[in-house]
Amino acid sequence: MKHEEQAADGVNAGQAHSARVYDYILGGKDHYSVDVEAGNAMCREWPALPVHMRANRAFMHRAARHLAREAGIRQFLDIGTGLPTSPNLHEVVQEERPDAAVVYVDNDPIVLAHAQALLTSSPEGHTAYVDADMRTPDAIIGSPAFQEALDLREPVGLMVIGILHFILPPADHALVRRLLDPLPSGSYVAMSIGTADFAPVEVGQVASEYERRGMPMCLRTREQAEAFFDGLELVEPGVQQVHKWRPPADPSPIDDRDIAMYGAVARKP
Repeated sequence: MKHEEQAADGVNAGQAHSARVYDYILGGKDHYSVDVEAGNAMCREWPALPVHMRANRAFMHRAARHLAREAGIRQFLDIGTGLPTSPNLHEVVQEERPDAAVVYVDNDPIVLAHAQALLTSSPEGHTAYVDADMRTPDAIIGSPAFQEALDLREPVGLMVIGILHFILPPADHALVRRLLDPLPSGSYVAMSIGTADFAPVEVGQVASEYERRGMPMCLRTREQAEAFFDGLELVEPGVQQVHKWRPPADPSPIDDRDIAMYGAVARKP
C-alpha cells in the first residue's frame, strides 16, 4: 500500500478513488489507506464484490478477444482504463492481432503513470494514453493520441467497461453516443453496466458506500441497460450478466446474485 506522503502529483490521497478501490479488492498494491477502508466497508456489505469484479474483468477479456479474432478489429479505444492488471487490453488483442493499436483513457494520475510505464505494445502494434474523463468526450476525441493512433477510415472497438455506473443521467446516453459518433460504420462497442437486479439490498448498500465517499453511482435495470444499445446491432447473446456473455467452455460456477453487471457487445451499422 502506498503512503499518503508518497502520493503522486495530482492525487487526492484523502479521498477514495474507484480505480484504487478496485485495485485493492483484487489484491493489487497501488492504493491508499482511504481506499482500503472503503473497500473493506463495501465487502462487509457485499462479500461477493471481489467475485463480481473478477467476472467483469473476464468479460472484458472475452469481448476484446471476440472483437480482435472474430470481428477483425485491430484498433481500440478503452475508456476508464483503471490500474494495469495483466492481461491488459492490448495484451489480449495483440495476441490475436500483433499490429493492433490501443488508446487508453483515464483521469487518475496513478493510472496514467502506471500506463506509461507498464502498458507497452508489441513491436508491430501501438499503445497511447489520454489524460481525460469520459464526461469530457471532446477532450478524448480531440487529443493528439486519439487523432494519431486511430485511423477513422477503419472500424474501432470502443470499450466502456465498469465505468457507466459512475456516469449519472441525464448525460449518460449522450456521452456514449458522442464517443461512438466519430467511429466509422462497422465499429463496435463493448459495455458493462452496473445493476442491482440480482442482489438489490447488498448492491444498494455498496452503492451507498461509494456515494458516501464522493463517488455517486447509478445502477440500472436490464431495460435501462439495453437502451444504451438502441440503434446498434447486438452480438449474440445480447445483453447478459457479464459471466453469461460467451462464457468459457468450462466456467467456474458463479451465483447470479454475486454479479451486479450486465454486459454486451454491439456493432455500429
